[in-house]
Amino acid sequence: MHSKIFINLPVADVDRSREFFTELGYSFDEAFSDEKAVCLVLGENMVAMLLQRDFFGSFHPVTTADATTTKECVVCVDAESRAAVDTLVDNAISAGAKPGDTEDHGCMYGRSYDDLDGHSWQIMWMDPAAMATGPDAASTAQS
Repeated sequence: MHSKIFINLPVADVDRSREFFTELGYSFDEAFSDEKAVCLVLGENMVAMLLQRDFFGSFHPVTTADATTTKECVVCVDAESRAAVDTLVDNAISAGAKPGDTEDHGCMYGRSYDDLDGHSWQIMWMDPAAMATGPDAASTAQS
């Protein structure tokens, strides 16, 4: 149905957000970045537009939520392994993120953090067998 996703998130400081996500190893699409916004590349056909709060607010006639006090969404992205989950989240925390929860269901593992603006990021890995057969069948097979 859809071929791309563009997540739009308000940020207090575009440059600070760029530095934070650069420390985590992400890149940016400069064709869609300027002093009001940066285009954070999450993967093929997946980006998060990090928009200066007032610029973000200009698109909607309602008050922009403060993600440090109100959760508007949780951005969940995959990682290639359990170790990659830990590396990314540990690096985020080292770069100033607030640690979130950890969930370990054997066939599915995830950790989360809140970025510098309070946006929640859930980083998860799912065992390839669980993706092929479903998490309940994969859990039974591991027992």
